[in-house]
Amino acid sequence: MSMNASQVRVVDPILTDHARGYSNAGYVGEALFPTVDVPIRGFKRIEFGRDSFRRRQTRRAPGTPIRTMEFGHEGRPVSLHQEALGAVVAIEHQEDAQQTPGIDLLTDAVDLVQEVIALEKECQRADVARNAASYAASNKMALTGNDKWSSPDSNPKVQVADAKEVIRSRIGRRPNTLLVTGSLITSLSVHPMILAHFSQTSDEPISLAKLKSYFEVDNLVGGDGIFDNADGTTSDIWGTEAILAYVAPKTGGSGRGRNLALPSYGYTYQLKGRPLVTPTRWEAGIQSWQSDVIDEFSAELVGADAGFLFQGAR
Repeated sequence: MSMNASQVRVVDPILTDHARGYSNAGYVGEALFPTVDVPIRGFKRIEFGRDSFRRRQTRRAPGTPIRTMEFGHEGRPVSLHQEALGAVVAIEHQEDAQQTPGIDLLTDAVDLVQEVIALEKECQRADVARNAASYAASNKMALTGNDKWSSPDSNPKVQVADAKEVIRSRIGRRPNTLLVTGSLITSLSVHPMILAHFSQTSDEPISLAKLKSYFEVDNLVGGDGIFDNADGTTSDIWGTEAILAYVAPKTGGSGRGRNLALPSYGYTYQLKGRPLVTPTRWEAGIQSWQSDVIDEFSAELVGADAGFLFQGAR
C-alpha cells in the first residue's frame, strides 16, 4: 500500500500535539519532579551547592577589584531513557468504526499508549522518591505502630512540622509540597485529630483542600495511581509513603522554566520535542495501521536535603 506525503514525515504533527496535551489527573509525580526540557540525551546536571549559605567578603573599596564566585557545579551524569510503544489499529476495526460518526480509533489508540507510558513515568518517579537510601538519616522516618498516620493514635501534624524544620535547617526554605499515597488520604480523612480540628468550623467531609490547610503546605496531592502485578493483584504506585519536599516554583509563564540553581527536590529531564508520534504507516503483515509513541526522560532526585520521606505511613 502506497504512502502519501503526510506519512513520509518523521512526526505526525496532529497526533504529536494530541499526545503532548495528554494528562492523567490520577498521576501526581509532576508535583515532586516537574518537567524540564533538555536539548540532549546525555549530560551532567547542575546540582545545588551550599555556596549561597556561606558568608563572603562582598564589601568593596573604591577602585579595588570585585570579588567573584562560581555559579553551580557539575553533578552526576544524566542519561535519558526512551519509552516507546506502537498504537495499532486493525483495518477491520477501522472499517467498522468508520460507520459510526465521531469515532477516531487511531487517536483512541494513541491515548491508550500514552496512558501506558504515563503509568511507567509515574512508577519511575515514585521509585526514585521512595528510595530510602537516597535520603540522609535526618531526612527520613520509618513509622511503626501508633506512629503510622493510619493509626487513630498518631499525630501526623507534629511529625510533618518536625520534618519541615529538618528541611528548613538544611536549605533555608520551608517545604511547599506534600505528596501522600492515595490509600492514606482515606485514613487522614477520618483521622480523629483532623476531624476534631475541623468540627468547629464545618460539617463537610475532609477534602484535599482541608488537608492542605491542616498541614500548612502550598500543595498537597494524593497519589491515587495503581498498577497490576504479575499475579493479578494491584499495588499503589506510591506504596505506603508520604513525601514532604520543597519544589522550586516556575520562573514565570506557562512553560517548563525552572531556576535550576534553587535547592529544589527533583526534576524530570525530558528531551525537547517529546513525546512525539510517528506518522501512521501500513503494516501489511498484520493488516493494521500503526503509529509509534516515543518519549525520552529521566526522573532525578537532585536535592535530597529538600525532601523528607515518611516510610510506612500507612
